[in-house]
Amino acid sequence: MNQQVSQIDSDVSAWVALASAQRVSPKVWLQALEHYQLCAADLADNAVSLPDAVKQLTDQISKPLIAAAITWQHESDNRHIIPYSSSYYPQSLKQLDSPPLVLFAAGDSTLLQNPQIAIVGSRRASIQGKRVANEFAYGLSSKGIAVTSGLAMGIDSAAHQGAMAGITGTIAVMGTGPDSIYPTKNRKLYEAINNEGGLTVTEFFPGQGPKPWHFPRRNRIIAALSLGTLVVEAKIKSGTLITANLAADMGREVFAVPGNIFHAYSEGCHWLIQQGAKLVTNINDILDEIGLRPEQLGLDVNEQNEKSAANSLATDKLLASVDYDITAIDVIAQRNAVSVSQAMASLLEYELRGLVAAVPGGYVKLRGK
Repeated sequence: MNQQVSQIDSDVSAWVALASAQRVSPKVWLQALEHYQLCAADLADNAVSLPDAVKQLTDQISKPLIAAAITWQHESDNRHIIPYSSSYYPQSLKQLDSPPLVLFAAGDSTLLQNPQIAIVGSRRASIQGKRVANEFAYGLSSKGIAVTSGLAMGIDSAAHQGAMAGITGTIAVMGTGPDSIYPTKNRKLYEAINNEGGLTVTEFFPGQGPKPWHFPRRNRIIAALSLGTLVVEAKIKSGTLITANLAADMGREVFAVPGNIFHAYSEGCHWLIQQGAKLVTNINDILDEIGLRPEQLGLDVNEQNEKSAANSLATDKLLASVDYDITAIDVIAQRNAVSVSQAMASLLEYELRGLVAAVPGGYVKLRGK
């Protein structure tokens, strides 16, 4: 290893080196470690005489990717590299056939130890669908359960926003490197998650952008991290159903919210219910199924009250002036005797907190009085 790698923990740097060999699957590395009774540092540093078959693997290690990982981590104290050997590495991921060797995380890495429920669904969700995802996420987060999703538009974004307004927070699993936000429209949401008690996490190295094959890999992490996966709006042929099927294959619970039988985005949920997914209409349906109650999650009553008080501040005149139907921005401004630009500034804050959503023609209220 070069001098730069020595600047981080040797065990972490060793696992980063193995992960940098992008053409070698994690499963192959783990099998080699077990078969030859080696540690990661032995392979990464060639510290022992290695069989030719293993040397062919170590030849794939990428020094540029290692350097990119170290540079990324050193740019902020809020960034973490979590190797397979770490006590912070989620045990649930180790059940995967080929688990990530390292996770690049930004934000509160302790969230990975929380019980999690995944909320996923269509990127082109309806207003009602986004409201349902937001409400479920807020309810679960308020009960001590972290909400995990994929940082996509639509249902994912609504779920992240709802969870952030609760107590526990949200985990966004990315299909890119930790420094590549996709979609770019979600940059503010990404920053809010990292800086306001949430966590973004990925197995992809810094500098790696979105590729079609990244997202099935992201979906398997979402499914594995969570006790169950809730689907809110999905077409029959969609990545959302792939995530739900992955969860079922891992023995996790699958939940689905029923919808309008004439709406294409309800087809996936109804199909899942027909296949045995639990039909849910409120968070208690989920809590009952996974066997967790709020008192089991060690919730701090004072913390819950403080968060509720903070959320109640959002039920002010401006928020009250936004209807659950589409409300034009000029109408909102008129109702509050402020300029359109002032109203938009306040509404942006509410949007990031999952209280309102911008739609063609104005805004709709998602939650609040």
